[in-house]
Amino acid sequence: MTRSTCSLTETGPAGSHVARPLPFQTLVLATGNHKKCVELRQLLLPLGVGLLSLAEVGDPLEVQETGTTFIENARLKATQQAQHLQQWTIGEDSGLCVPYLEGAPGVFSARYSDPGATDDRNNEKLLNEMTAATGEQRRAYYVSTIVLSSPDGCIHVEAEGRCWGRIISEYRGSGGFGYDPLFEIPEYHQTFAELGLAVKAVLSHRGRALAIFLRRLLALAS
Repeated sequence: MTRSTCSLTETGPAGSHVARPLPFQTLVLATGNHKKCVELRQLLLPLGVGLLSLAEVGDPLEVQETGTTFIENARLKATQQAQHLQQWTIGEDSGLCVPYLEGAPGVFSARYSDPGATDDRNNEKLLNEMTAATGEQRRAYYVSTIVLSSPDGCIHVEAEGRCWGRIISEYRGSGGFGYDPLFEIPEYHQTFAELGLAVKAVLSHRGRALAIFLRRLLALAS
């Protein structure tokens, strides 16, 4: 297997530390969501690790997201796709949670309005459900869970990140995807769809989850 130039540290003779390359040069992200892949690819650049989406690999598996939590779905995506493709694979599951709506859309974020949902229909349903919400009732948070599986289906790293904000009543911004045009970071007075990728990478649930993920990855052999 080709190994990357990125390395972990491991204990050698007499307690010394030696470099051990990561066992992969490229990871597969178990999603067909191109925009999600672009975000994660940017965040992985400092490690020199490449990232492929399912659209860029041959014959991906159709994984059924039957988990009741984000982490369960991330595990399913990572382990099943890794074994099928025989490649190191990242399973990522994320979504929006609104306490006012008892945690909805939650794990159904991508299909909130209907099984064949689009971002527009999901956002319209969210706006309708939030019509009577005011003040603190409009608080919400994004969740991202990330899991790394080796080709044998063994989970090596897990991480979760959250980002709190509020649901506004009108669309703002043209960037991002999903509920981003409605999700405002109050401290910045901007939605995720208005923030640039560099700022979003630091603030977002996905950026925070990946920061934890990378620290745990590098600590595996320490």
